[in-house]
Order: sequence, then structure tokens, then C-alpha cells
Amino acid sequence: MEEDKQRRLRALPAVHEVLARLEAEAEFGPFLTNKRSLPRIKHCVRQLLQKARENVYSNTSDWGEDVEAELWPWLIDELYQALANPETNLRRVINATGVVLHTNCGRALLAPEIARFVAAQAEHYSNLELNIETGERGSRYTLVEQLLCELSGAEAAMVVNNNAAAVLLMMNTFALGKEVVVSRGELVEVGGSFRIPEVLKAGGAKLVEVGSTNKTWYRDYEDAISTETALLLKVHTSNYRLEGFTHAVAGAELVELGEKRGIPVMEDLGSGSFFDGISLGFPPEPTVQQTVKAGLDLVTFSGDKLLGGPQAGIIVGKRCFIDRLKTNQLTRALRIDKLTLAALEGTLRMYLNGEGGEIPVWRMLSYSSQELKAKAEELKTVLEPSKTISVEIREDVSQVGGGAWPTVNLPTWVCSVRPKQGSVNELEKFLRLGPAAILTRIQKDWILFDVRTLLDGDIEDIAQRINDWK
Repeated sequence: MEEDKQRRLRALPAVHEVLARLEAEAEFGPFLTNKRSLPRIKHCVRQLLQKARENVYSNTSDWGEDVEAELWPWLIDELYQALANPETNLRRVINATGVVLHTNCGRALLAPEIARFVAAQAEHYSNLELNIETGERGSRYTLVEQLLCELSGAEAAMVVNNNAAAVLLMMNTFALGKEVVVSRGELVEVGGSFRIPEVLKAGGAKLVEVGSTNKTWYRDYEDAISTETALLLKVHTSNYRLEGFTHAVAGAELVELGEKRGIPVMEDLGSGSFFDGISLGFPPEPTVQQTVKAGLDLVTFSGDKLLGGPQAGIIVGKRCFIDRLKTNQLTRALRIDKLTLAALEGTLRMYLNGEGGEIPVWRMLSYSSQELKAKAEELKTVLEPSKTISVEIREDVSQVGGGAWPTVNLPTWVCSVRPKQGSVNELEKFLRLGPAAILTRIQKDWILFDVRTLLDGDIEDIAQRINDWK
């Protein structure tokens, strides 16, 4: 057996012999010279030789010299094409989960016109840090600062790469080596197991916890203030709710205390929004405008949640504090790039133009029951001809996601599918591993397609994938 393996291994050609065969083939004669990369071809040859050796050792294939010689060019060409046209790691996902701000799927979607604006900035040079009027170097913050001030009512604004970075920068600028007073009920953990206390410590601040988990009073903050106190910080608990026997101090009350004791007051709004959502039936939430109007010195919030823009940490507030943040050396490390700025500018202009309701996040959140039912029926109609599944529509609930309105269930309509052959888990995996990964929910042996988060063209792609099942 071992002698046979050695014979088969010796029968495998060397790299230069395979290259010579390629040159000799009529169809592959130009293989090495016609717009082909010789190093990449050699890499393919080595890959194929390694595969041949593995087959010999595992005894899974007879790589006889005579049989395989004519196949080598074709196999190498196949490998070459795969290298030349790789499947990218970042792929399209069809979100049929009904979670509008799905963290795993990139949270907020950009409006199509905004995406086109971003693409244009990616293809061309821009005035990222150029003052076109003077011809001198400018600041990237000015590209969106005025827009943010108009929308929020703040004196000044700046943007970093995410909201955690915004809080980190505030701590490092105003509370390095000093104390920051925070309610115990607001020491939240955000996505990816990042916790507010750890972010504060990373920024160099000393955390002072006040109150209890469910109740914190004005006097708790007042009693905690010392000569080492640098900030009073309020953190909006956007990703969970305390209900029942609770009490929290409003931002306006902390502003009053801060002014009395000469201490800045800042608030992390988390999923900050320019809309209150009450007209859509959501519970009251403080908007960015309301928080700024309450007198907070600095307010931070995310760009890719309820704002409906790109990932960013937005800071608005009083000019004297914003100016100090801009001069912190960490600001350069945390700054955003031109594509993020383009996406943010476009999104903000939609709000200023009265088109905020057309931003995908808000459009999905505002669908009526009739619109959702019609879309569910449309999906059912295109899936029904399939002989491999049972399909029906039913009422269910969606989620906002992204830590926003965590206790709110959005009434929706879903298209429910059950395979006639194979298991629900097998079908779910089949959908997820398709050309476009289709994400769904499983409920009581049914796969649910929540139509709230489906985009134009998704229904056709889902139907095509279902048609390929079994």
C-alpha cells in the first residue's frame, strides 16, 4: 500500500511541467501570456498539486499521470477564475426577521439617493478638508456641524466614529483622573458586552455610583459631589426598561444642580432621534431637540440607529465644550472618514428638507397594517406554486432593534412557510446559505418571513431560493 502511494506521488508532475503542458495546449496556449498573472497561475498549480497529494494519502482518487494530464489545464483554469472573482466576505443579506435596526446586519439602511451620493464621493476627490472659497485647509467637522445645529438647536456639534467613542472622548477631555457621578440604574451594557462603567474607566474617569438600581433622587447626586467631581452624567437606558417602583432624575434637574455647583452635565442618549415617535404609537422618548433645550452641556447619540444614517457618534452642545473636544488628541484617532460624512450629510439634509419620513428606518416603522398584509399576500402568491412547501400568512410582531423601544412589539404580517420534505432547520440553513443570505425566524415548526424589513426585489429572490429547495 505504501509503495503504491509513493508510486502515485512520483507520477505527479512538477510545477514547471504543468506550466509546459499549459503552453502546449491549443486552447490554453496563451494561458500564461494573455492578461494572466504568472504568479497567480503558479499559485493555482501548487494548490492543485497539494490537493492531488492529499487525495493520494487519503486514497480518495487515482491521480494517474496519463488520466489526469489532459484535465490539469481545466482544473487550473477553474482555480484561477475562482481567485480572479472571489466571493466577498461582506455580502448582501435579505432581512426577513422584522428587526428594523438589526445590529448583526448593519443596523440602519441608507436611503437610495444617499447611497448614490456616497458612491459619488467614493469615486471622486472631495473637499473633505478643503475650504473651497479660500483654497486653504478646512475642517471636516464643518461639513455637518451647521446641519446638526439647525436640527438639534445646539450651539455646536462634532462627529466621531461611534457613540461609545463619543462618551470616551468626553471622559478623557473633561474627567481624566477625576470623578463622574452616574446613577446605578443607568450603568447599562450595550452591544458586544461593552459596558458604560468600562468606557468611563477607559477614558480615565473615576466612576461614582449613586442611588439604587430602581430609584435615584436629586439628593443622591447632590450628596456625591466633591472637589474631585468633574461631570454629572446621565445615560438614557434605551436598551432596557425599569418598570414599577422606580424614580429617575430628569436631565433638566441635573442641569439645575450642575449650574448651582459649577459642574458640567452631559447625557448619552444612545439611540437618539429627531422624531418622538408618538404619532406612530410609540411610548414617549426624549428627542435630541428636547434634550438640548433642557440645557445639557453635551449630548451624544448614535448615527446608525433611529437617526437612520451611518455608524457615527454625534456630539451636540455648548460651543465652549465642543471646542475643547475638538482639540483633544484622541479626536484624530476617533474621527470619521469621507464616506461616513457623506452618508451623514445626506441623511441630515433629508430631515431638513422635511423628508425624514422617507428614511428607510422610519418608513419601515410607519408601515400600516394594510400595507404589511398586502406585502405578505404578495409573497404568499409567488411562493404558493412551489410543491415543496406549505405557505400561509398570519399576524405577528416585529421589533425596532438597536436598543430602541425595547419593550415595544410592532404589529406586523408574516408569510409562514413549512417544508414538505426535510426539517425546518434544514430549510432555514438553506435559505441562509444562498447567494443572498436570507435571514428568517423559526416559530413552532414554521419559518416566518416578516415583510416589514423586506426591500424591493427581495420577494423575487426569496421565491427563487425556495424554488431551488429539494
